[in-house]
Amino acid sequence: MPALRYAARLNGLTGLAVTKLDVLTGFETLKVCTAYRHGSQRLDVVPDGGVPLDGVEPIYEELEGWTEPVESARTFEALPAAAQSYLKRIEAWVGVPIVLVSVGADREATIAVRNPFEGEEG
Repeated sequence: MPALRYAARLNGLTGLAVTKLDVLTGFETLKVCTAYRHGSQRLDVVPDGGVPLDGVEPIYEELEGWTEPVESARTFEALPAAAQSYLKRIEAWVGVPIVLVSVGADREATIAVRNPFEGEEG
């Protein structure tokens, strides 16, 4: 998530759209990179040109997966509890709310978690 957190900060993102949540169904656990290690140093941001990448190792956090299909979910609450926890963890890591989640290929398979334009001045 360091790269996503960096992209959100750099671009001033106010909302995230998470796509293809359905392809994560069936994994026992989900490994998510939350930081990097370079020697004994922990890096909470994407390593820049000053750090040789061949010595950088990702640090993963493991989250519980889910086996229940998500394709028919049309609300956040209809998602399996582990999928909800995964999405909430992304929000916490990145510091930006998730506004849309796609759970399949059809147009109807998009969950509007919140209005992406709330709080925006027009």
